[in-house]
Amino acid sequence: MAVKTTERKAVSGMPFANMNGVMLHYRVKGTGVPIVFIHPPLLAGNVFHRQLTGLAGRFQAIVPDLRGHGQSEKGERSITYALLAEDIVSLLDELEIKKAYLCGYSTGGSVALEALLTYPERFYGGILVSAMSEVGTLRLRSEIWAAVRLTGLRVKRLAAAVIALGNADRADTFKRLYDAALQGAVERLHEYFRCSLHYNCTHRLHEIDNPILLLYGEKDKLFLHHRRLLQRELRNETFRIVKRAGHQIPTKAAEDMNGHIRDWIDRQDPWKLAPRERADSRYEALLTFESYEDEQQREFT
Repeated sequence: MAVKTTERKAVSGMPFANMNGVMLHYRVKGTGVPIVFIHPPLLAGNVFHRQLTGLAGRFQAIVPDLRGHGQSEKGERSITYALLAEDIVSLLDELEIKKAYLCGYSTGGSVALEALLTYPERFYGGILVSAMSEVGTLRLRSEIWAAVRLTGLRVKRLAAAVIALGNADRADTFKRLYDAALQGAVERLHEYFRCSLHYNCTHRLHEIDNPILLLYGEKDKLFLHHRRLLQRELRNETFRIVKRAGHQIPTKAAEDMNGHIRDWIDRQDPWKLAPRERADSRYEALLTFESYEDEQQREFT
């Protein structure tokens, strides 16, 4: 059961909320049907900078720094996927949002799956970007194990540089991701990587009734096995390839990712399902459809 503490403050204009015993930092931008974005280990919420800015004209983009990452406090409790899912629901409660979409990137997609399995009634559906339900290949296991070892040895700068560089499309992106990664508490980074290494919900994927959008890069051969696994086991999934993209879709193929999300959510008609009893919410989800600003935008396949 998610536990919410109502204490809230702002630092440098950014909102923080004390939930589950830790002060979590988050960003909210835009109005419309809410989407919560979940980042992988070591990276912080600013890996979704272009989703926050690119989707806010149509949706309410909500981007937290998970506990021990970015500007969020580390708290006293060790990271588990169950705890992270609890934090996400607490954030929805804090923002007085009854239901949202949940978007997880890479191992953040595993956290999204855990939240969908544990709190299905709180989500319209899930958006899994370069995601996995288990570490199913030796190569991926080796890469995550290397990150576990580096953070276990407290070699944070090297791990931050490697992951920020892999996700950066230009110098300013690298600096933004690297600086945020260095703010994280190394023990929480280590725990998140370790959870990623051992987590496996493949045997439970058939329990998810929520609609799911699977987004994978055309060049992401490392995650081909994991994509096929999700396609096979999920009951209500839509699969789309992001052309000419690799694994790092939020930063290196942001425009295409945002377009796929806009198109897929519009096809779900979530505005017809949005709760109306929250009309006084500070972050009320719009209940009516907004047409595209660009009527000529291309169809996403």
